[in-house]
Amino acid sequence: MSTHPLKQRFVVDTSTFLTQEIRRDDEDLDATLTRVLDLISRAKLDLNISCYMPPSTYQELLNMLENRDVSDDVLASLNTWIIKKAPARLEVMIPAELVYGFIGEMTDRVNRGLRVSEKAVRKAEETRVDRGDDADDTMTEVDYVISDLRDEYRKTLRQGVLDSREDLDLLVLARELDAGVVTEDQGIINWADDFGLRYLEGRDFPRLLEDYLDAVDGMQ
Repeated sequence: MSTHPLKQRFVVDTSTFLTQEIRRDDEDLDATLTRVLDLISRAKLDLNISCYMPPSTYQELLNMLENRDVSDDVLASLNTWIIKKAPARLEVMIPAELVYGFIGEMTDRVNRGLRVSEKAVRKAEETRVDRGDDADDTMTEVDYVISDLRDEYRKTLRQGVLDSREDLDLLVLARELDAGVVTEDQGIINWADDFGLRYLEGRDFPRLLEDYLDAVDGMQ
C-alpha cells in the first residue's frame, strides 16, 4: 500500500456512475462500473485518493443500480470503495448570502412555474374547444398537454438548481472535508462554484484517475 502524501478527497454524485459519457463503445453498465470502481480502488491504494458519498446519496445510487439489475459483484465493490459519511450539518456554516440568493432564485422560479402552468391550462382549454364533444380525443390531447406541462415545469423549477436534500448533503460534506465535487448535475456545479469548492464533471473523473495513476507508474 502506498504512503503517498497526496490524500485527495472527492465527494461523488450518483450522476458520475450513470452518465453515458463514461461508457466505452463495447461496454454495458456492469462493465463500465467495474472499470471505474477498479480505478477508484487503485487510486485509493496507490495514491491515497478517497471517494466519499453521503449515506442519502449512496442509497439513492444503490436504488438506481438495483433497478438496472447491476450485478452483486459491482454493488459489493461499490460498498467497499465508496466511503459513506454523513455531513456535519450542524457544524458546517453556509454563508447567509448564499441562502438569501437561493430564496430569491426559488421565488423567481416559482413565479415562472406559475406562468408555465397558466399557459398549459389555456392550451388545454383551446384543445377542448377544437375537439368539440369527442371525449376520447379530448382526453388524449389533454394528456399531451399535461406531459408537456410536466417537462416545462421541471425545467423551469429544477434545472440548474439544488432540488433535493441529497444534493445539499453532498455539498455540505465536500465543504466539511475540503473535497472536490464530482457530478454531472449543473445545479450542484453552480453551488459548488458559490461554495468555493473544487469540482469536476463526472465524465472526466475516470480520465483524471487514469492520468494520476499513469503519472505515478512513470515515476517508478
